[in-house]
Amino acid sequence: MGGDGRRPARFGGFRALGGGAVVVAAALLILRPIVDRRDCPNYGGNGNASSFGDERLDLVFVLLLLGWPAAVAVEQALPVAWRHRRPVEITLRAVGAVLLTLTASCCLAVEVLFTCR
Repeated sequence: MGGDGRRPARFGGFRALGGGAVVVAAALLILRPIVDRRDCPNYGGNGNASSFGDERLDLVFVLLLLGWPAAVAVEQALPVAWRHRRPVEITLRAVGAVLLTLTASCCLAVEVLFTCR
């Protein structure tokens, strides 16, 4: 704990994690990607197709999924996320947040972007 006796906020330093999850979920709801292989435009044929209505949205979604872990890592590096915490707790929270975000991003990328490949 810090010198002033305040308790650290339980979810302090996890704003980018929660906010990014909301943004990714909203993007998936708005963009409505194809999630069933049989709905793909190239089903039964050869070649690659986009899981979205527009092929450019593949790049936008990848950039979104790359930006989310980057934002989480930056937030965990800020001293504000360290307030009233011991070094071990800071490290464990940062590693956990970054790993959770990377895992979620990779799973979403594989599920959404490779459906029609």
